[in-house]
Amino acid sequence: MNARTRFAVWISFSTASALLVLYACSRGGPAASFTGVFTQRYDAQRTGQNREEFILTPSNVTDSTFGKLFACAVDGEVYAQPLYVANFAIAGGTHNVVLVATMNDSVYAFDADASSCVPYWQKSFLGTGVTPVPPADTGEDGDINTIIGITGTPVIDPATGTLYVVAKTKEPTGYFQRLHALDLATGSEKFNGPADISSAITVPGSGDTGEATCPGSAGNVPFCPLRENQRPGLLLLNGTVYVAWASHGDIQPYHGWVIGYDAADLTQAPIVFNTTPNGGLGGIWMTGTGPAADADGNIYVITGNGTFDTMGTRTNYGDSFIKLRTAGGGLSVGDFFTPANQSFLDSNDFDVGSGGAIVVDSAGAHPHLVIGGDKQGVLYVIDRDNMTGFNSNGDQIQKVAITAGPACIICGLFSTPAFWEGKLYVVAIGDVLKQYMLANGVLSSLPARQASDMFGIPGASPVVSSNGATNGIVWALDTTNNGTNSSATSAPAILFAYDATNLNKLYSSPTSGAGAAGNAVKFTVPTVANGKVYVGTQTELSVFGLLP
Repeated sequence: MNARTRFAVWISFSTASALLVLYACSRGGPAASFTGVFTQRYDAQRTGQNREEFILTPSNVTDSTFGKLFACAVDGEVYAQPLYVANFAIAGGTHNVVLVATMNDSVYAFDADASSCVPYWQKSFLGTGVTPVPPADTGEDGDINTIIGITGTPVIDPATGTLYVVAKTKEPTGYFQRLHALDLATGSEKFNGPADISSAITVPGSGDTGEATCPGSAGNVPFCPLRENQRPGLLLLNGTVYVAWASHGDIQPYHGWVIGYDAADLTQAPIVFNTTPNGGLGGIWMTGTGPAADADGNIYVITGNGTFDTMGTRTNYGDSFIKLRTAGGGLSVGDFFTPANQSFLDSNDFDVGSGGAIVVDSAGAHPHLVIGGDKQGVLYVIDRDNMTGFNSNGDQIQKVAITAGPACIICGLFSTPAFWEGKLYVVAIGDVLKQYMLANGVLSSLPARQASDMFGIPGASPVVSSNGATNGIVWALDTTNNGTNSSATSAPAILFAYDATNLNKLYSSPTSGAGAAGNAVKFTVPTVANGKVYVGTQTELSVFGLLP
């Protein structure tokens, strides 16, 4: 075969392959390499990138070619990010499935492509005398809109076909939080679930002895199901499901907790870490972002205001980035970073952990990084191999101010950045989408590019879809009108799409009418999968894609 013939054959094979991919995509079937979105923000590093989006590109996401396709009604607000399983055996066939969890303590499995909203199953954790928790019962002041049920994003184990989710309920005998393991095909309980996350879980400490709803004893700090807010997404790492908590409206007693359960048997005793066992507070909010993990099995969380030990034997880690080691089957502090002005931050309610942490790798002297932002609008860029601890004479890490002007408790970062191809994307409160460059372990001090659309409270946690290193699109939800204490009204979420290279706006959804998303929910993250964008709202799953 001569060179010209070989070239012609290669062209024919490539063309045929491309046509097969296009045919599969047109039929709703994802390319073989794409298996799904199994965890909050797409990966355990929480980078917010789906690098296997083969349909949506900057050239076809426009106001004339892209829009709302359909919506599926649900029974409560969707604070959790929708998850997606491709080519799944369910209901006697093979389908793409989107999983949606609500504040009314329900989980839905919908056909991801059917505009008639085919529900394969719905699992409710309610029953006679069992309801979601009214926010007033927690004492919080409007942080959550109407009811408290499933707040944190579930996690899926595709190897076993299992979805793990924490539901919060009010029952005749008290308040409960339970970790459920649900069969993806049927919604039935698995692995001896659910696990009762109750005041029977304690850590040694003098921080408190609980309260009437979670009695403890001297020298032991109990977990309080009523007070603890399970906001962060769940993490599945090396056969363990990790769950993290903060509080509802700073109503004490509360602490930051990380609790790990054996994914294959929920009856096994959990492993437990408390951020402030000999103090108080130190919640893990992270704008709903789940604990991040690196390739070595370390877990990273950021805490809010709380007790911090500046000297002596350190047990309390308020306002800190914490690296948790999981080696040996436990949870222990491997390293940490706490700002030198922690006392000032704590007394002014400038939580370090108002934003979420992401794990990224670079080059140069600091190849392993963890990055996250605070209420001052500052991004902390920290070497995971040497987080530098606490230095009263000044911080020994890079800090980048994202917003200008004086700090306040509602004008910084209540969001998590996205990372793609050496670029970091971030949206602060009252600010626009900005792109920063990361090279040799150093983040540019000024944005390389920025868009023009202004986002209100709470800003936005962007995500990126791409076909590897090409066709990058940044997606962000404006959820300003979310009906909670930061918003006087409820109105549709607005879905924005930008070219990830130059931040040119490609699309924004309408603010009203049939093409608008459902009413906004605070801190929500869009799920981009197989040519569609799934948005959780107050009453529906809104589905966007290429128009027919």
